[in-house]
Amino acid sequence: MSEQSAVPETTDDRHTGETLGSPTPENGPERDPEDWVTGDEPMTGPQRSYLDTLARQAGEELPADLTKAQASEHIERLQGERDAG
Repeated sequence: MSEQSAVPETTDDRHTGETLGSPTPENGPERDPEDWVTGDEPMTGPQRSYLDTLARQAGEELPADLTKAQASEHIERLQGERDAG
């Protein structure tokens, strides 16, 4: 009988040298939301809900037609204000 390898062989080596689950400093490099590929899509439902909560707590009104990138920037700003106060 032939011995089989515990790891299946692959002919696709596009991911050579890439790792998953490796530790990254402080959750990885931060990317500017404006550089996101999907940054100009409408904000997601969870973003909208969380941003609504944060804006109410801060006594602010924000437009409801924000992009993902804009919503993320407002969330970060409002979280910072909440944490500092």
